[in-house]
This record gives sequence, C-alpha cells and structure tokens, in this order.
Amino acid sequence: MLTLTQNASTIVREITHQSSEADAAGLRIALEATPEPAFAISSTDGPQPGDATVQQDGATVYLDAGSAQELDDKVLDASVDQEGGVQFALGLQG
Repeated sequence: MLTLTQNASTIVREITHQSSEADAAGLRIALEATPEPAFAISSTDGPQPGDATVQQDGATVYLDAGSAQELDDKVLDASVDQEGGVQFALGLQG
C-alpha cells in the first residue's frame, strides 16, 4: 500500500484543511487513461465507491482502483516551491 513521507503527510493535511470542513476530507489520486501512467490529484470531501484509503500521521489519501494497484509499492513525497506551488514525487518503498 502507498505510504507517505512526513513532508507529504503535513502538506496533505494542510491542503485538506484549507479546502474542506468535512471529517472525511482528503486528497484523491486517480489513474488517468494515458499511454504512460499519469495521476490526477484533487481534494475531496470523501472517498468515491471502490476507493482504497491511506491514513498516515493525520493525512488521508484516497486511491481509485487503478492508482492503488500502480502505487502499491510507492512512497509519496511532497514539497512546496518558492512560489507556493506543491510538488509531489513518487519513490520506491525501501
């Protein structure tokens, strides 16, 4: 199952709290239909039917079936650039 770094957990929590008051709010990662694996990330008030849930250090991430399979052995990291934009990166669990 996908894991989150401490930085990713902190940033996901901040994004979630800024965008929604819902108790089940989180980020949702969905696999896009492209030749190379690509992911759409959006804030959401809760999971869609069939979503897997990753909860770590107070952060909640929902994964659709395709992304759950693709990201099963991955670690999600995140950082904020100088302009305040969030950058997500994937690595292998080690």
